[in-house]
Amino acid sequence: MTISSTTESPRLRVGRLVKAHGLKGALKLELYTDAPERRFTPGASFTLQVPETSSWHGKTLTLTELRWYNAQPVAFFDGVADREVAESLVKAILWIDQVDDEPAEDDAWYDFQLVGLRAVRDGEEVGTIVRVDHLPAQDLLAVRTPGGEVLVPFVAAIVPVVDIAAGVVTLTPPPGLFEELPEGDEGPDSTPGEAPA
Repeated sequence: MTISSTTESPRLRVGRLVKAHGLKGALKLELYTDAPERRFTPGASFTLQVPETSSWHGKTLTLTELRWYNAQPVAFFDGVADREVAESLVKAILWIDQVDDEPAEDDAWYDFQLVGLRAVRDGEEVGTIVRVDHLPAQDLLAVRTPGGEVLVPFVAAIVPVVDIAAGVVTLTPPPGLFEELPEGDEGPDSTPGEAPA
């Protein structure tokens, strides 16, 4: 999870609304927090990250209840009373203000802490983190390399270690993310220049 740092209070990205649930305005929730019992309490207010064209742009949501169905968190919000309204919120990302004296969550960093870190793969430096992109599905680390900018999904499988003190982010990227794959992977039955059926 990353934290957006602005001139105002730092904000934590804590969840994403993924699907309407039932007919009474409930929404299934993807959690980006290790402490849902602290973040999602009745009365908690969330800033919404939605497209500028959304009717929810610039608005906030207030939680009325969080329930669990088959280990899946489902949220109810003030003013979201039916399925149609709930569906207009699908893919919205939820942010909260970080209180200054609040203990930090594990694996949570401010954007400014990540920018400038050296990106290392197999012990070799491959570039420098220049920014963090917050997208609906996941965060991306923009890594400036000698060959151009590479966007790296900020997930544990690809970014297993963030060492702020050492100024290093360790990457284990899939083949092809930082280099061109060799040609000739079309398969034995493919004819050059011919699209597979």
